Amino acid sequence: MADNKVSSAAGARPATPASRIGALIPGILLCIGIAGISASLEGVERHMFAHPYVEALVMAILLGMAVRSFWKPSERWQTGIAFSAKQLLEVAVMLLGASISFAAIAASGIALLAAIAAVVVIALAVSFGLSRMLGLGTRLSILIACGNSICGNSAIAAVAPIIGADSDEIASSISFTAILGVMMVLGLPLLIPLLQLSATQYGILAGLTVYAVPQVLAATLPAGLVSTQIGTLVKLMRVLMLGPVVIVLSLFASRWQGSAQKKSSVGFFRLVPWFILGFLALATLRSLEVVPASVVSPLTTITGFLTVVSMAALGLGVDVRVLANVGGRVTAAVTLSLMLLLAISIGLVHWFK
Repeated sequence: MADNKVSSAAGARPATPASRIGALIPGILLCIGIAGISASLEGVERHMFAHPYVEALVMAILLGMAVRSFWKPSERWQTGIAFSAKQLLEVAVMLLGASISFAAIAASGIALLAAIAAVVVIALAVSFGLSRMLGLGTRLSILIACGNSICGNSAIAAVAPIIGADSDEIASSISFTAILGVMMVLGLPLLIPLLQLSATQYGILAGLTVYAVPQVLAATLPAGLVSTQIGTLVKLMRVLMLGPVVIVLSLFASRWQGSAQKKSSVGFFRLVPWFILGFLALATLRSLEVVPASVVSPLTTITGFLTVVSMAALGLGVDVRVLANVGGRVTAAVTLSLMLLLAISIGLVHWFK
C-alpha cells in the first residue's frame, strides 16, 4: 500500500509555468475575441452616429451573457475566463493609479471622507436589520450587510472566517452578487441624464454603490476619466472601512463561532488586495511626478482594453438562470439593501454640487 502511494505521488507531476500559461490561453483568447467584436461594433456606431450609444464594455458584457445563455464553457475555457474576469481587471485598476494624483484626495475634503464612512455604517445597519426582519440567520445577515455595504465578495470572503460562516452561508450570500454587479455596471450610467449628474457626482455615486473596485472602473469609463478617477478614489476609501469592520466583528466572533472553533485570522493582503496597493503605489509615483504625464494616455488606453476583455469574461460567467436557484429571502434582502444604499447615495451626491 505504501509503495502504491509513493509511486502514485511520484507519477503526479506538478504543473509547470508553461502548462499553467497554456491552460489560460483558450479562455483569454475567447474573451479577447468578444472584446474585439464589441470594440468593432462601437467603431461602427462612432462612424454612423459620431458617438457610441452603447459602449464596447457594455456590449462585451451583453455578448458574453448571450454566449453563456446557450453554451456553458468547459474546464478548458474556464481557467482563462476566470483569469480575465479577475486578474486582468485587477491589473487595469492598478494601472489606473498612474493617472491619479493625491491632490484629488486632498481636494475632496473631510466632508466627503466623513460622508463615505457614514454611508457605510448606515448601510451596514440597515442591511443587517432588513436581513434579520426577513428571517435570515445572524451570520448570513452579517455577510449580506458587509457585501452590500463595503465591497461585495471581497468583504464576504474577509468576514466569513471571522464569524465562522459555513459554506452554505457563504454561497448564499454571494450567489446574487455577480448578477447584481452586472446590472449596476449596465444600469448606473442611465442615471446620469435622468438625475442630471455632473462627472464628479456620478463618480461619487458609482464609488458608493458599485460592489467591487474593478466594477467601478467599468461603470465609470463611459462617463469619462474624471468620473473614473473620483469613483475609484471613493471606492478605495469605502474598501478601507473593511479593516475597522473586521476588527469590530473579531471582538464579538465568539458569539457566532462554536466553542470548539478558533478565531480565524485575516491576513493583511485579504484586507488590502495587491492591486489596491499597486494602485496606491502608482498614484504616489504620479503625484511625485516620477511617472511622466506622457505615459498616462497609453496606460489609459491599455486600461480601457483590459476592462472590455474583463467585461466579456464577466458576462461569460453570469448565468441568468441562477436567479431561479437563489432563495427568495436572500434575493429580497440583497436587492432591498442595494436599493436603499442607492437611495442614500443619490441623496448624498446631490449634496456635493
